[in-house]
Amino acid sequence: MTGARRSVPVLYSDPEALDSHRIRFVLAEKGIKHTCVELPPGSRDADLLAINPSGLCPTLVDRELVLYDARVIIEYLDERYPHPPLMPMDPVSRARTRLSLFRLQRDWESVMPASGATDTAHRDGARRLQEVLVSSSELFELAPFFLSDEFSLLDAMLVPLLWRMERYGIVLGESAQPIQSYAQRLFDRPGFKASLSSAERVIAESRSAGE
Repeated sequence: MTGARRSVPVLYSDPEALDSHRIRFVLAEKGIKHTCVELPPGSRDADLLAINPSGLCPTLVDRELVLYDARVIIEYLDERYPHPPLMPMDPVSRARTRLSLFRLQRDWESVMPASGATDTAHRDGARRLQEVLVSSSELFELAPFFLSDEFSLLDAMLVPLLWRMERYGIVLGESAQPIQSYAQRLFDRPGFKASLSSAERVIAESRSAGE
């Protein structure tokens, strides 16, 4: 069965995890045929353990190649399946995009509420993330996509995070309208809708119920 799966890339994906969602978003945007094996948190899969003893998701298998870091996987997919490109073609712009990714992870993800955190730690993390987002609101007005005129790797990394804002306890007010407008435009993309797991669709249902 494993051999049959590997005729196309195989993604071992946690249906609720941010990094797994990011990779599914890239796969959907690029229209890459693949097999997605959903492994909820805490589950063990013999095929995955055989190739990645940590058993962590996301893990991508493409032929004999096994990758298990979200950014490494996404950049590999962009180079392996170059159309449409998610990174600029020239070295200077590519370096700037990578620097923006570094800042996103350092300044935004570093303050995200940790999984399994205490209520107090979760509230503190959500408050810090909300402050960072609001202070960055003007960045979302500079271009149709995040710091770009075209959909890019930055959007692929950022939009699944924004999808989880309410789950993190973050409610953006009028001062963050540019973020909300950007997020809704990207949520409406067919590729994003196709990337959602059943668990992630529940977020949309809860959002609709609250309106």
